[in-house]
Amino acid sequence: MDIQLQSNDPLTIDIVESGVVTWEDLIRCVKNFHYGRNSNRSDLSLVWYERKGSCSSKHAFLKNIADLNKIPNIELMLCMFKMTAENTPKVGSVLKEYELEYIPEAHCYIRFGSEAIDVTTMTSSFDSIKSDVLEEQIIQPEQVTDYKVDYHKSYMRKWAAENHPSKSFDELWSIREKCILALSSI
Repeated sequence: MDIQLQSNDPLTIDIVESGVVTWEDLIRCVKNFHYGRNSNRSDLSLVWYERKGSCSSKHAFLKNIADLNKIPNIELMLCMFKMTAENTPKVGSVLKEYELEYIPEAHCYIRFGSEAIDVTTMTSSFDSIKSDVLEEQIIQPEQVTDYKVDYHKSYMRKWAAENHPSKSFDELWSIREKCILALSSI
């Protein structure tokens, strides 16, 4: 059963006026938006207006719309997973160049009841990383900015010290940024 978008807030009105009238329509639409960082991380409406977003902004945007439209059982999830060449092929050459099997990556998705929904890209599926998840937690949309970054950096510092003491945190974070850039490429 599909859920109608019915809120009177300006963003939902813009979405509905574009022809996207149900929750399922919105999920399909956002999944087809380009992967990339928005011009302002804290303005979730830019996912809609710029027609692009990262895992964080796309899923926080969906959680925000779900909340505005009183759609129950939607949770915004933050997980840390092992980003490998197998589960994220576009990063394979970067990981190989720096002789890393994986790099920890913070990733957002939404959970609708017991179903994990990943709209990061047209081909994203939570199942592709499920077995590589190291930990996960429920967060709120406003936490995809500073909280997520701080959590990710804290995790990376500990991981670096335990697994790659010869590499500095800054070096590993730079490698991680190269991986994200590789994901943005067509």
